[in-house]
Amino acid sequence: MNVSILPSAYLAPIQYYSKLKNYQECIVEQHEHFPKQTYRSRCEVYSPNGILTLSIPLVKRNHRQVTKDIKISYEYDWQKLHWRSLESCYRRSPFFEYFEDDFLPFYTDKKFDFLVDLNEELNQEILKLLKLKPNYSFSKEYLKSYPDADDFRDIISPKEPLSLDTQFTPNLYMQVFEPRHGFLPNLSVIDLLFNEGSRALEII
Repeated sequence: MNVSILPSAYLAPIQYYSKLKNYQECIVEQHEHFPKQTYRSRCEVYSPNGILTLSIPLVKRNHRQVTKDIKISYEYDWQKLHWRSLESCYRRSPFFEYFEDDFLPFYTDKKFDFLVDLNEELNQEILKLLKLKPNYSFSKEYLKSYPDADDFRDIISPKEPLSLDTQFTPNLYMQVFEPRHGFLPNLSVIDLLFNEGSRALEII
């Protein structure tokens, strides 16, 4: 059985969903020491000015805190900011109105104490919209390496070039602001959903 090890991720990039689609089993890491500036707490979307990074503010923590214990901060209304940003990025996309009601509650009604809980519930929503049913589970302890699995915990990262992942080649699809800035690969999977709708899984 081919197995992949994935990080937790906020509105994960298309590369992430290619693993959920193509691997027989996926394990989502929850026991690592939380690394900064990764997709665990941020995503990248296509704005009128190019790539826009949306980051979730976190409660101050020590450097040895594990991912499953990371709490979300609500000192300012980041949910309203993220939703307004998503609207400005995708209101003109073909399928934004079709999926809008699926995502809006995460930015208006729902509040999560822990980052992994928000990430997982959003992931479940996205999997439902993609009509993708992967076999995945969560880590029960931290392992530095997995000899019998492909480890993407550090490879699926805004800090790393896509060339590190030899299994993933971004497929072209329509993007709203492509005429202005060109095609931007491996954005959050919601960029693909809002632009291509039911074709999203095929493009992944």
